[in-house]
Amino acid sequence: MSFNGKTVFITGASRGIGKAMGLKLAKEGANVVVAAKSVEENPKLGGTIFSAADEMTAAGGKGLAIQLDIRFEDQIQAAVDKTVETFGGIDILINNASAISLTPTEQTEAKRFDLMHSINVRGTFFMTKACIPHLRRGKNPHILTLSPPVHLKPKWLAGHIAYTLTKFNMSMMTLGWAEELKKDGIAANALWPRTTIDTAAVRNLLGGEALANMSRTVDVLADAAHIILGKPSNTCTGNLFIDEDVFAAEGVTDLSKYSVVPGGKLFMDLFVD
Repeated sequence: MSFNGKTVFITGASRGIGKAMGLKLAKEGANVVVAAKSVEENPKLGGTIFSAADEMTAAGGKGLAIQLDIRFEDQIQAAVDKTVETFGGIDILINNASAISLTPTEQTEAKRFDLMHSINVRGTFFMTKACIPHLRRGKNPHILTLSPPVHLKPKWLAGHIAYTLTKFNMSMMTLGWAEELKKDGIAANALWPRTTIDTAAVRNLLGGEALANMSRTVDVLADAAHIILGKPSNTCTGNLFIDEDVFAAEGVTDLSKYSVVPGGKLFMDLFVD
C-alpha cells in the first residue's frame, strides 16, 4: 500500500525509533509530523524537531516540525490543528513518545512515577483522542503504539514496577481502541522489539556502548512498522506485535542486517522471553 501523500503524526520523532519510522515513510512520499520537545540540540541525544523534519523532506516526503509536550492537552490540540491545517488530515498516528526509569519501588521518586504516567499513559491517551476524529476520515487509518505484549509475569514487574505499569497500560489502551474503533475502520496495534535497540536511552541510561553493541538498529522497528501500517486497517487490528513475528509472517527470518555488530550476540529486550 502506498504512503505517498499520507499524513503521519509521530510523537517523539526528533530522534531514534520515531525518526527512523518517519524517514521510512517519508521515502515513499508521506507527510511526516515530527512532534517532540527538542528545539535545541542536546549533545548527548542529538537532533531537534527542525533537523528531523528537514531530513523527512530530504528523504522525499514533507516534514513538519511541531514542538509538543504530550503532557499538556492544549499543546496536543494545537499540534493536531496545525497538522490538519497544513496537510488536510491525519492518516496514521504513531505513539512513540515515552519516559523510562527502571527503578525498584524504594528508588522510584514520586516525580518520576508521575512523569512516566503523564507521558506514557495520559499523554498517549489524549494524543490518540485528539487524532480520532481525523483518523475516521483518513485513508487506511492506523494507530501504532510502541508498547509490549501484556503477560502478567512477576519477573516483568519486579525491578521496575512503575515503568512496567505504564507500558502495559499503553498496550491495554491499544486493545481497547482496536475494539472501540473497529466500526470506524481504524486499526490499533502495538509494536515491541525482541532485542534491545541502539538508541540514546540504551547508550545513556541503560547499558552504555556494551549494551548498544548487543542491540539491533532502529531500522528493524521502522521496517516492521512499515509492514504493519501497510496492512488493511479493517483487518489488521488488535495485535501486540513483536518485530520478529511481523517479519516472520512475511517470510523473513534472517534479520542479521539489523545487528549493530554483525554476527554479535543479541540482548533480549524487557517483556519478552
